[in-house]
Amino acid sequence: MSKSTKTSFIKIILELGKARISLPVALSALTGWVLHSGTVGAPGFYLFVGVFLFSCSSGAINHWQEYKTDALMPRTQKRPIPSGQITPNTALLIAIGYALAGSLVLLLHFPTMAWFAALVTLISYNGFYTPLKKVTAFAVVPGSLVGALPPYIGWVADGGFITDPIIFWVATFFFIGQIPHFWLLLLMFGKEYSLAGYPSLHNIFSENQIKRLTYTWILATIASALLIAMKVLIGKTTLFILIFYIFYLLFSTTIELFTKKDIRVRPTFFKLNFLYLFMMIALIVDSLFHR
Repeated sequence: MSKSTKTSFIKIILELGKARISLPVALSALTGWVLHSGTVGAPGFYLFVGVFLFSCSSGAINHWQEYKTDALMPRTQKRPIPSGQITPNTALLIAIGYALAGSLVLLLHFPTMAWFAALVTLISYNGFYTPLKKVTAFAVVPGSLVGALPPYIGWVADGGFITDPIIFWVATFFFIGQIPHFWLLLLMFGKEYSLAGYPSLHNIFSENQIKRLTYTWILATIASALLIAMKVLIGKTTLFILIFYIFYLLFSTTIELFTKKDIRVRPTFFKLNFLYLFMMIALIVDSLFHR
């Protein structure tokens, strides 16, 4: 196998695992770990790798589950399976390999509960949310529970109790935040989902109504972020920066909706994603230096 062929195959494997999505999932799990342990260390690294591999398995399974509908949408037609870069059977084997590698890392270094939490996350996404998308346009609401689970993986990996209020509020933030995230994606690519036969909110609401509903969920995300800022964060610097950004997001989206009668979808999507990233970094930094 030539060097270029190896590089191409690695790219296919990473794309199958949705590496760009799996990295923040792993960071979310690391956030839960640092919140409870107050440190990163070698165990934090192993947790990050294990959850990343598990998330890649989930992503690869999703590619395998949806390759026929992916072939119908311009945005997804060039994915590895519909584009013919890899066969469905090979993609499934890669997904299994990801899952086995992730299981090995988690079971060797952490309590079984951490591996079980990762498995529940995978099953929730691939066994519940993915099939539900074909049934209802509102699958995103129960499906957003998947986004709340990764912080719990890190939390229980260090022996934390799942009923602790701290991890509950952090998980709630990620749960609420997933809903406007997906609805902004719908506003960008809703017509393509219709091409693939998925139920769409566009069949129920007008685009302006969807934007207003999305704005409502953005407000809920901002409220949950403020709650974490008040209840969890201790360091004054991280607290100030986070609150400043929260109010910037609130101000910019409100101005767009009520003065321009519109929300600029793509910029709002990136600003919201930055809030998730900023929240994880703030929680990690705060836990490392102020606990």
